[in-house]
Amino acid sequence: MKSTEARYFLAIIPPSPLAEEIVGVKKLFAEKYTSKAALRSPAHLTLHMPFLWKERNEEKLIQKLEQAVDFEPFQLMLNGFGAFPPRTIFIKNEYSEALISFEKELTAFTKRELKLLNSTHNRGFHPHITVAFRDLKPDQFTLAWQAFEHRPFDAEFAVNSFWLLKHDGKVWQAHKEFCFKRD
Repeated sequence: MKSTEARYFLAIIPPSPLAEEIVGVKKLFAEKYTSKAALRSPAHLTLHMPFLWKERNEEKLIQKLEQAVDFEPFQLMLNGFGAFPPRTIFIKNEYSEALISFEKELTAFTKRELKLLNSTHNRGFHPHITVAFRDLKPDQFTLAWQAFEHRPFDAEFAVNSFWLLKHDGKVWQAHKEFCFKRD
């Protein structure tokens, strides 16, 4: 019997109620600008792009990732909106050396221990929380960006874990949390 592969990715998921506030922004984009694709995942900041893994080996994946938790918690500040024209609008985070260092160490770990490549988009690591993308039409992007370019979004949260997300065939689900040991 052939083993099936599942799709996974690694991310930071903001805590409640901030996560729900971000989902509310995604819903606004779905309703006002007919961009629903971002609603197929929880509010998150991607650390490692989606990858395929044999589902029968999922426990090995989780066991390995449980070894990648020796990190100091850090604060992440969200500040306003940004864009990748002509389709993507996101919530920006302020520059964080701790985040950059964490992502770099986690990427090295996944490459070394799990043989995962292509950890980031071809633009490199540009941390953000997407609220509209892929199905945002260029004309709707223009309207949305005019409305959101200078709109405030200010929040701060403690990052003390990362998540493995798994695609269930329809949407991405928060599958397993990995809490930092130095918390």
